[in-house]
Amino acid sequence: MSMGHCSEQRAEFEVTKDWNGVDQVAIRSPRGASVRVCLHGGQVVSWRNHRGEELLFSSSKAIFKPPRASRGGIPICFPQFGNCGILEQHGFARNKIWTIDGEAPPLNYGDNNKASVDLLLKPSEDDLKCWPHCFELRLRVSLSMDGDLSLISRVRNVNGKPFSFSFAYHTYLSVSDISSEVRIEGLETLDYLDNLSQRERFTEQGDAITFESEVDRVYVGSPGVIAVLDHEKKRTFIVRKEGLPDIVVWNPWEKKSKTMTDFGDEEYKQMLCVDAAAVERPITLKPGEEWTGKLELSAVASTNCSDHLDHPGRL
Repeated sequence: MSMGHCSEQRAEFEVTKDWNGVDQVAIRSPRGASVRVCLHGGQVVSWRNHRGEELLFSSSKAIFKPPRASRGGIPICFPQFGNCGILEQHGFARNKIWTIDGEAPPLNYGDNNKASVDLLLKPSEDDLKCWPHCFELRLRVSLSMDGDLSLISRVRNVNGKPFSFSFAYHTYLSVSDISSEVRIEGLETLDYLDNLSQRERFTEQGDAITFESEVDRVYVGSPGVIAVLDHEKKRTFIVRKEGLPDIVVWNPWEKKSKTMTDFGDEEYKQMLCVDAAAVERPITLKPGEEWTGKLELSAVASTNCSDHLDHPGRL
């Protein structure tokens, strides 16, 4: 067990080993909220509010053993999302061992009141064989005093030629009952690509997105803020994003759940993936260029008024 700090905020975090001997970083806010990040995949595996309630879903059948990414939390999908490319599903970043970056360059975000850890991923020789581009992928995971979770990723091209990539924070939210208690607001009237219909393009017709069957959609050109409302828990997740134009919404539902070895047959009821992503149009970086994508998650008390996106009450 060891303590550390990032060079910019001097915020303390604790490093421990998981049961596979892989380092995990634990960050706690003074008010009791916490986050755990596994260096296998740079994956957030837990996010709890000040009451100790887990806000992210993890499957009871998840396989926490490298090199496979575990089912739940927030896997990092890079440099490919899904299977639309030559690489393995969702790319290789979520299957690699990251390092703690003690010399991360400063960010232009006001994170001074946040506890943070900086992680770094560089390509291995095997990575370069399947995706021949030199890059540096940095991830800052931060926890605010109020328990808000933020992830900031930076991809720098240290290659001699341009390259393109897709990216997503594959966020598994914990919900009460997907079929009757959960809806998404903020994606109304948007176009989406339906992965269940060969990525055919449709326009969202509902006032809010509700769930009664399998969903696998990429909402393109989405706003910077959306909300996931959970009526039973009286909780709303506020999802804020920058540099990530798309939102992926996924729930496998009953039939597909039974085909997934690392997912319980009935667990689809307690989870919903809402991913801040860049999928429809891959990001292209010239040599020396850097891209930044930011996700912030807040869990707030749901209210009956319609202005919770602007004036949320915190849990």
